[in-house]
Amino acid sequence: MNKSWILLLCLPAAALAQEPAPPNPAPPSGLIEVNRIAATVNGLPITAKEVGVMLSPLIGQLMAEFPRRGPEFDRRLKEAQDNILQELIDRQLIMAEFKKMQQRGANLPDSVVDAEIDRQIQTLYNGDSEKFRQELSKAQMGMGSYRNLTREKLIVQAMRSEKFKDAPPPIPGEVQKEYAESKDTLRDISKDSITYRKIFLPRLDPSNPLATPESQLSLAETLADEIRNGADFAELAEKHSQDAFAANGGLQEDVPRPDLSPEFAAILFDAESGKLLGPLEDAAGFTIAKVESIKKGPAPPFSDVKKMMEDRVRAKKTSARYEAWIEDLRRKAMINIKLK
Repeated sequence: MNKSWILLLCLPAAALAQEPAPPNPAPPSGLIEVNRIAATVNGLPITAKEVGVMLSPLIGQLMAEFPRRGPEFDRRLKEAQDNILQELIDRQLIMAEFKKMQQRGANLPDSVVDAEIDRQIQTLYNGDSEKFRQELSKAQMGMGSYRNLTREKLIVQAMRSEKFKDAPPPIPGEVQKEYAESKDTLRDISKDSITYRKIFLPRLDPSNPLATPESQLSLAETLADEIRNGADFAELAEKHSQDAFAANGGLQEDVPRPDLSPEFAAILFDAESGKLLGPLEDAAGFTIAKVESIKKGPAPPFSDVKKMMEDRVRAKKTSARYEAWIEDLRRKAMINIKLK
């Protein structure tokens, strides 16, 4: 997989500026191929920039989770890239169908697009609008272009609903079950908080001039192995961690989710209590974490999302028909995938 262009496109700016280079350095610098064509659909291009913007939040998480990169990093990156590219191809096909409906007056209000962008900032960037704007800037994508991408995504969703609006109506039990299964993903994650222990090792140790990013990562890996083999986390944190919480055994209590980077928050809040994580990497150094407890933000009341739940039930009932429809569109189209 030739992924250097997309990693450079999405790599956090602070990491690019960090000196010296990380133990497993990012791909070599050079021309960022933001105008590269990822695929064409009936002659219309899908650019690497579009793929990169959608992949960016996951790239940051994967780079934090896999400091040494490696086969699992490559596999998950390739899988995510392929899924996003296929989504964009299908979106192009469905947009062609929507244009036929536009001739009959179909449209999507701007307010719906604005609400979806706000939702993405909350869920993908921890509510950090500045982080969101930075990612767009690094991808050399303006807000107008991103709004168009978001608009197309919403149109695809609307087209699916329109295509299969004759689906059997959901019964109350089905809607309640859908709510029970999905309400956790609908919660206000900005109200999440976490209690966890942390050992932090900076990339360069001021007290040890011989330390390098490689030796610091190796030390973090050794400490993580010791903890997994029964060593006391708090004792190791007091001895090795280089942050303000070391004297307290690395314990940080009731940390609001927005206080963490989006990448670390995604990893920590997805973990079960008691799970050891790391070493994780960011531009500052390496972190070992152990989740003690998680308090999740409130889920919306059923009455507020009932319509959404009904739509999800209908979508599930028509999923086989939808797949047959989209597959027919694919067969009739001229699709050329250039991104490998």
